Amino acid sequence: MPSFIRHPKDFWTGIIFLLFGLTAVVLGQEHAMGTAGRMGPAYFPTILGSLLALIGAVGIARSFVRKGEAVSKFYVKELVLVLAAVLLFGLLMRGAGLVPAVLVLVILSAYASDKFQLVPTLLLAAGLAAFSVLVFVKLLGLPMPILGPWLGF
Repeated sequence: MPSFIRHPKDFWTGIIFLLFGLTAVVLGQEHAMGTAGRMGPAYFPTILGSLLALIGAVGIARSFVRKGEAVSKFYVKELVLVLAAVLLFGLLMRGAGLVPAVLVLVILSAYASDKFQLVPTLLLAAGLAAFSVLVFVKLLGLPMPILGPWLGF
């Protein structure tokens, strides 16, 4: 890392935010922008992407001014577990239902932590599954299966 970058964590975080923000802006340009009163499909991704890119640029600028520690080791196992949990949530949602998808998401992502404990994780997963059913299915009326066809419901 060059010596003029004084805070590598801010630098790399800024780069990631800047890339995601600019990607959203570029991809949003394929659609009509609209106006603030009558928003088109590109309005939200363009505005949000611009804000994200601005936050990234500020992070990059701060990395040259503010002193900080170097980036520690790259946690590949933890990254893969959390990414797998999110992907499994998406795959399980339609076939297994909301409750099993939330349970898998919480348990698998909690397992990525070095402070993982089974009983508190199971309690958290059950509570979040019940909360999700209450909010999304009962209160908001979203058409999500609580238990899906893969489980015989």
